[in-house]
Amino acid sequence: MIPDSRLPLLVTETFGPTFQGEGASIGQPALFVRLSRCNLTCQWCDEPRTWDTSRFDLRDHTTQLRATDLADWARCHPVGLVVITGGEPLVQQQRLVDLVDQLLDAGKRVEIETNGTVAPLPALQREKVRFNVSPKLASSGVARERRIVPDALRALARTPGICKFVITAEHRDADLAEADELVATFAFEHVWLMPEATTRTALATGLRALAEPALARGWALSNRLHVELWENEHGR
Repeated sequence: MIPDSRLPLLVTETFGPTFQGEGASIGQPALFVRLSRCNLTCQWCDEPRTWDTSRFDLRDHTTQLRATDLADWARCHPVGLVVITGGEPLVQQQRLVDLVDQLLDAGKRVEIETNGTVAPLPALQREKVRFNVSPKLASSGVARERRIVPDALRALARTPGICKFVITAEHRDADLAEADELVATFAFEHVWLMPEATTRTALATGLRALAEPALARGWALSNRLHVELWENEHGR
């Protein structure tokens, strides 16, 4: 039997070089590996091809790739940062360990985007690996018991990286109040606010609306550079 760590990863797409569009590494050249499958069903998700079987046949949007294939692709580009996103990457974390090992061996830095519902394996908690944790708020439409997993958030709060909240225009006050609660409960140190937006107009409006709340809390404010440049175009 093939160990789970050696099984191929379920991948929706790879793309780049482009820019990391969000958070602490915004504007840095990056390669992206978008993994398929997610354990949540956020109603405003901008990548439903990774999970929404009511609208997509996931087989049409999934390629099985070995860690070696993905690492070889990354080595072909003189870009130091590889962002692993989804979907929810940590639902495949046993298989992800080999890819992260190979990327680090190739001299890359790795950021893993996660919704905070799965505690990372010790093998992924490595130097030059950062977790961008984005706990989903009530405005996602997902029940709290599915989207808030205390043990996972406590574990992720101890790892290097940031906590990033997506704030919707329609539920801004409630989103901010829940973000306050989660930061206080789980002691996240580096916190970013970011507007939910897939158009330049909505992005600009959202950034203006979040500027003062971010300053009042001493938190950072994240643009969505890829939206500003290309709106919701795939592969950018």
